[in-house]
Amino acid sequence: MKNIKISELPKLDVVDYLKTEADIVGYLTAVLEDGDPALFVAAIGDIARAKGMTAIAKKSGVTREALYRALKIEAHPRFETVARVINALGMKLSVHA
Repeated sequence: MKNIKISELPKLDVVDYLKTEADIVGYLTAVLEDGDPALFVAAIGDIARAKGMTAIAKKSGVTREALYRALKIEAHPRFETVARVINALGMKLSVHA
């Protein structure tokens, strides 16, 4: 059996798997169940990339560059920015008891 180095493995990008609304809903649901706010923000960024960052930037009124900075895992964007992106993605946040 051949030993494989991690560097030889193909890079996986979740964006490649976010093809349908069901894919997106499932992904975001799983991320929300984890409870990590940074992961949630990064997931919104993944979804925005899957839908086209330029289009989402135009719809949200936030520059493309600012979106890339705000929607990475180590970022701490303002809620207003996240809400604008969610709206631009055609999604809504809701709370259920």
